[in-house]
Formats: sequence, structure tokens, C-alpha cells
Amino acid sequence: MTYLVFFCGHAGTGKTTLAKKLIGPLMQASATPFCLLDKDTLYGGYSAAAMGMLTGDPNDRDSPLFLQHLRDPEYRGLLDTARDNLELGISALVVGPLSREVRARRLFDRAWLGVGADVELRVVWVYTTEETAHQRIVDRANPNDAYKLAHWDEYRQRRFVPSGDSCADLLMFDNTAPTPADYQALLARLVGEAQAQVSIMPPMPV
Repeated sequence: MTYLVFFCGHAGTGKTTLAKKLIGPLMQASATPFCLLDKDTLYGGYSAAAMGMLTGDPNDRDSPLFLQHLRDPEYRGLLDTARDNLELGISALVVGPLSREVRARRLFDRAWLGVGADVELRVVWVYTTEETAHQRIVDRANPNDAYKLAHWDEYRQRRFVPSGDSCADLLMFDNTAPTPADYQALLARLVGEAQAQVSIMPPMPV
């Protein structure tokens, strides 16, 4: 059995930190090797070079130009890489905002993902308050966030909390100040209560 696990959510929610914290327990609990596929790690350098050539700003990840022309190819490459690993028997933990895909329920669409019924799908929506997310973005001082911070009122319009039908089967995780019990509960929802009896270290800073 292989798993395709998505950690989705807006900037500053701590998706990558959470994924790195849980990948070890996930491998132990599921007895399955996992790869960690973070969109920014895989495509950050490429997109920086492309945006630098197109606009002179290699750190642009939020302008209309980036969102229209580079966002979707990045995600398609991310999913293609996950699928290659799944076909080799390696589970994938995929990290990226993926907000449009969550809204459209595409991450539960096996045909769109290109995966069969033998792959266990899990989608986690990682969230925190806008104020907490904003402060984390400021504190991490990543140049890629410059456009976002300079146009925060515009960016915040894209922030949303899934509700209604979009929440079906979505695993919601409040990453504001999680406790070890919160991590344990999420692990149980990812792999099942019986398999989740593994130790998770105390919370890491986000």
C-alpha cells in the first residue's frame, strides 16, 4: 500500500515544518517509505530564474504574471514527481498551498491526479490566524514573500478557510500552537488509530 498525502494551506501556516515533523512517524506507522516533495524546494530555483528573466524580480511568486503562467506548471510537475514515486512503491508527502485545487476538490479526483484505487489519499488543510501567518512570514524573512507582504491587502483576499462541501474528507489542522496530542491525533487520522502508536517528538518552532 502507498500513500499520497497533501499538506496544503496558505503561506505562514507551517506546512513544511509540520510535514518534516510527521514524515518520520508516518514512515514508522505505515511501514512504508515516504518522499517529501515541497513545491518551493523543487521549483523555487527554476521559477526564480524564469521570473528574473521575465520581470527582473526573481523573488516574485504572487504577481498576476506568475499566477497565470508558472503556478500550474509547477503543481503539475509536483504531482508528476509524486506519481513517479508512487509507481515505484514510495509514498509521497506533498507540500504546497494548492488552495485552488482544494476548493475544486481536485485532490480527491483520482483521474485528475493520475493515481489508482490502490493509493491511499489524504489531504490536510493546515491553518492558523491571519495575524499569526503574517508574523511568521515577516519573521522568516524569505525574499520570495516580498511581493506578498508589499501587497498584503490583495493577497489576503485569496486566503480562505474551507467550508461546506469543500471540507468533505479534508483533515483540518490548526497549526497555531499544536500540542503533542494534536500531532498524534493527526497521525492517527492519516494512517489509522491502530498504526499510529509511535512516538512524536515535542513541537518544533514554526
